[in-house]
Amino acid sequence: MRVRELFDQCATAYDRDRPKLIPSFDEFYGAALYVIPHREDAVVRVLDLGAGTGLFAAMVAQRLPAAKIHLTDIAPAMLAEAERRFVDNPRITFSLQDHMDLSARAEYDLVLSALSIHHLQDVEKKRLFKKVYASLRPGGLFINADQALAPTAQGEEQYQRHWLEEVRANGISEWALERARERMSEDRSALLVDQLAWLRAAGFDGIDCWYKRFRFVVYGGYKKPE
Repeated sequence: MRVRELFDQCATAYDRDRPKLIPSFDEFYGAALYVIPHREDAVVRVLDLGAGTGLFAAMVAQRLPAAKIHLTDIAPAMLAEAERRFVDNPRITFSLQDHMDLSARAEYDLVLSALSIHHLQDVEKKRLFKKVYASLRPGGLFINADQALAPTAQGEEQYQRHWLEEVRANGISEWALERARERMSEDRSALLVDQLAWLRAAGFDGIDCWYKRFRFVVYGGYKKPE
């Protein structure tokens, strides 16, 4: 799979380049973290889909220090970086796993994903949202910090132009920019309105978009309580 190969190639540089490649990095991840109920003593079960190097999971672990967090990814080199990051944290577990292999067993209080689901085809996104809903306990929360298409071709050009201006202003190297563009060739982003509709069709309640800045969005919903 080309996505796996591309991310394995950038594993050691991923954390270094990520803040430069995501305009408003702190706002983007901060919005996702803000939605998570903050209880330091809460022993919640968390799943991070497409966790990569564990960048987002580390932020979640700081917000929920008693949580048990399971990280999945399809790229072995990325997951190896995550394992090194959490080598001293026994509450963090890992599995090399495709999104479509997610179990339907209701075992998680919180399912997260950051900049991963947009690599799926739309039909796979729909299937995954149903799987995520099934994997949540009643009242559980799904948060996806990801990308969305602009509603028009003109809007897409604007998104791309704005992104290039900002990442270059952030000091990204031309080498890292070319590697990022290579990975972006595998993007399969969808309209935000469609993604919210697919959540609704999967059964989610309280669906909302908590953050949007050009292509970067944070949205999700809750599994209905029993």
